[in-house]
Amino acid sequence: MQLSTIDISVFAIYVVALIGIAYWVSREKAGHQKNTKDYFLAGNSLPWWAVGASLIAANISAEQIIGMSGSGYAIGLAIASYEWMAAITLIIVGKYFLPIFLKRGIYTMPQFLEQRFDHRVRTILAVFWLGVYVFVNLTAILWLGALAIHTVTGVDMVFGMMFLGAFAAAYSLYGGLKAVALTDIIQVVILVVGGLILSFICLDMIGDGQGIFVGFASLVEQAPGHFDMILDKDNPHYMSLPGISVLVGGMWIMNLSYWGFNQYIIQRTLAAKSLKEGQKGIVFAAFLKLLMPIIVVLPGIAAVILAPQLDRPDQAYPVMMQLMPVGIKGLVFAALVAAIVSSLGSMTNSIATIFTMDLYSYHKPGRTEQHYVRVGRTVAFSALIVAMICAKPLLGSFDQAFQYIQEFTGFFTPGIVALFLLGMFWKRTTAHAALVAAIGSAVLSLLFKLLLPELPFIDRVGLVFILCMVLPIVTVFIEKAGEHDNAVQLGDINFTTTSSFNIATVGIVLILTALYVTWW
Repeated sequence: MQLSTIDISVFAIYVVALIGIAYWVSREKAGHQKNTKDYFLAGNSLPWWAVGASLIAANISAEQIIGMSGSGYAIGLAIASYEWMAAITLIIVGKYFLPIFLKRGIYTMPQFLEQRFDHRVRTILAVFWLGVYVFVNLTAILWLGALAIHTVTGVDMVFGMMFLGAFAAAYSLYGGLKAVALTDIIQVVILVVGGLILSFICLDMIGDGQGIFVGFASLVEQAPGHFDMILDKDNPHYMSLPGISVLVGGMWIMNLSYWGFNQYIIQRTLAAKSLKEGQKGIVFAAFLKLLMPIIVVLPGIAAVILAPQLDRPDQAYPVMMQLMPVGIKGLVFAALVAAIVSSLGSMTNSIATIFTMDLYSYHKPGRTEQHYVRVGRTVAFSALIVAMICAKPLLGSFDQAFQYIQEFTGFFTPGIVALFLLGMFWKRTTAHAALVAAIGSAVLSLLFKLLLPELPFIDRVGLVFILCMVLPIVTVFIEKAGEHDNAVQLGDINFTTTSSFNIATVGIVLILTALYVTWW
């Protein structure tokens, strides 16, 4: 299927406008050259709306839209737990984690680990995150994005990846995080509007033109098995989403790692004007997360009725796009590409930040700020090239890429969450204990995977997390360690939140309670 001239025009206007705005917001005052704080942290100037929008834009990418729509097609509404539980996780991050990071002036997550432990921990985790970002996340965004473009337009996958990489580089490499974050509000508006239009038209089609509410009722009636939030053991997808464990088990660990200790996510909040602005941005993002299943899951469920014979679940969203009328199709296509390139921009900026600030500057100290910025740009561009080359070999054979990504990262997240929690809230935690948690996570996850293949990966994540909390504690007692010299002094940190933050938290909890009670 080819896009019409009107659709192409709508899309072209979006591309040109975004690049133009990105360069406009990236301009510097006369005589001022970008330094590392400007490039990697937007000069700590982001207002709450930019923080919140950028969090969502970085999060919602091809792996999210294409992958979660595919899981919606195969599994149903249960996959929305990743979105809805993320809203609560964001509140926890805003109240308990962000005050610590901002108080200590953190650029990167590995930097915090060096401040708290030592350079060994910083280096090991920096290398790990770089590997995951380049060979898992970046490849997934490029591959699934190219798949969507190929399905909608017929453009070859390779050329699709080249276009996405070039587009992301064009608007993000020069301006750094500031260009990414301040244009993300545009990306999110297009994403939300385009995604809602797609979902509403799909529902209207299912309801034979009688409106979205009739369509939704008809969808529930025709695909009742796709509206179970808590899967029974006899469900064929129980291994992916194991019943009540989704609410009380390992998904909490996955979400805490992603939203609290993941560089390309938390970097937005670290760049906020102030703690209060960062927390307001997090609340904004949390409310948007409540909305996301309508945009990223519902089209996949609708495809069960509108396109029941798909070859692969990940084709669900692109095929639904084909049903859109002229003009709207261009807007929805722009929304999809917006999600992809904003995540690419965020990811490459974080890769550049970690490599430059955590590895390169350690071995090449004393260089000019402008030198480090140039290194960051070079690394960001190189990461895109490497990801393009590796995308097909790594992801070409998977039909549900989102689930693959979750399971792969689940090998490491228990240890990451354990070492951060212990590092922040237990003063006796040592560097050796942190290394035990990090290494133990990978080893234990592999052992459980091989020895207990019938154990759902989310349950495995929860079990490994418990062990990764116990083993460092045992290590500390073996070392007979007292309070660590670099322990976080919690008495110096204000965890008090504003009344608006607290009211928003109550509102989010009530909404989530209603959703789970309705679709249990």
